[in-house]
Amino acid sequence: MSKLLRGGRLSKVREDVVKFTSSMKDDERLANAVIAINKAHVVMLIEQKIIRQQDGAKLLQALSKCSSTALDASAEDVHMAVEEAVLKEAGEMAGGNLHIAKSRNDQVVTAIRMELRNALLNLMRAVAHVQEHLVEVAEDHVNTVILEYTHLQPAQPVTFAHYLLSHVAALERDLQRLQSAYTRVNLCPLGAGALATTSFPINRDRTTELLGFTALAENSIDAVGSRDFITETLAALTLIAVNLSRFAEDIIIWSSQSFGVVELPDEFASTSSIMPQKKNPEVLEVIRARASHVLGDLVASAAAVKSLPSTYNLDFQEITPKLWDSMENVRASLDMFHKLLPKLKATTDVAGKANASFVAATELANVLVRKYDVPFRSAHKVVGNLVKSLIEVKLTFADATPAQLQKAAEEVAGIKLTVKAEDLKALVDPLALVKACKVKGGPAPVEVKKALEVWKKKVLLTKSNILQLDKVLEEAENKLEKAVQAYFPMSSGANINLKNSNL
Repeated sequence: MSKLLRGGRLSKVREDVVKFTSSMKDDERLANAVIAINKAHVVMLIEQKIIRQQDGAKLLQALSKCSSTALDASAEDVHMAVEEAVLKEAGEMAGGNLHIAKSRNDQVVTAIRMELRNALLNLMRAVAHVQEHLVEVAEDHVNTVILEYTHLQPAQPVTFAHYLLSHVAALERDLQRLQSAYTRVNLCPLGAGALATTSFPINRDRTTELLGFTALAENSIDAVGSRDFITETLAALTLIAVNLSRFAEDIIIWSSQSFGVVELPDEFASTSSIMPQKKNPEVLEVIRARASHVLGDLVASAAAVKSLPSTYNLDFQEITPKLWDSMENVRASLDMFHKLLPKLKATTDVAGKANASFVAATELANVLVRKYDVPFRSAHKVVGNLVKSLIEVKLTFADATPAQLQKAAEEVAGIKLTVKAEDLKALVDPLALVKACKVKGGPAPVEVKKALEVWKKKVLLTKSNILQLDKVLEEAENKLEKAVQAYFPMSSGANINLKNSNL
């Protein structure tokens, strides 16, 4: 327990208990936010005439000398470390009033929100960068055909570009969730006090403005007693991690020789200590594993708060590190994808595999419906029977004849069917199959090109929106520093005589 809190209600403290409950090792990243919070609070206290101007100037001077690296690492938390540093610098008469009209309860949640909104903006940027690379790589593969799978079985041909844009779309939803969470993170709890605000005439709107928040977290009990903004952020992070894990899983499987859809760049793979032929996708395996860490952090955090009574509980202290851990895991995974994607190679010749796996079967059924007036369900049976008969004699659609198709139609549907040979030959070209799927949102190159133009504009808009949010925080930071300098003009070196001030 901080020496500032000793000698009142509690007289003794066990050092092992202090060590057990201390959050100082996790508080370093909050130090700058805590210093800014105290500056904004002191400016407001001066403006509201709650403290004298000369005392406020001493507090601001002491706060301006504070740095995260100079704080006492043995303090129980960063809030007490800052207060102790200010008390030492400003003296007891001035320094002892730093904590007027606020509590660690409202201060800590304000600091977490400030740090989190910066982390969210950085993460949004990371997501947008991966989207940007996906779009860039997709532009080079509008006509590159790959086989897509359902149930890990060859299903239908698409282009590699179309596949990559599916992940752009998933990341867009992830971005929207982050942006939505940001609006609820960016609310200011400061002034809520321990749980019931204060009898001092503070101005909560002023500190909200100086700290760059869009609005107040108004109800004081809710302001200090809720951590759903953390749970919501962890949920958004979990969904990003799950999406990235599934992407990683695709590339892991597709880069194996059995599938051969893509080839990993050497610098993102490793080899076996005993089997020299191996090229193991270890980076992607780690991404896949770390997604489970993020999910675990969400579950652990939700479990920690689910049965807590209202207002503040120290249990909250235990979930914040999980937030930062998950944020770092997701950011690092995005960074790996950001670097890997431009070097990922797709196999360009899939005609043989496409024929051998009968991925044209759906289109053949469609042809029977369109050109030969066969009901789709009957066409489905006919084509299925044809595939079965070709597999039995180790043939593919490249070997199929109208006679074989006619036989299949008679056997399973009792249909007399005479199909032109060119209709079967058209099934051999995988790119032609893809080009036929020119429905909006489909894999046909003409549609993918349209989608690429849309996504390029969306990514630019996202980056612009993030810059605007950055600008708002930067302007608030400048406003706070200007307000501080009005009472303590360090930059000019001027000496203001506040000895006779009654403020």
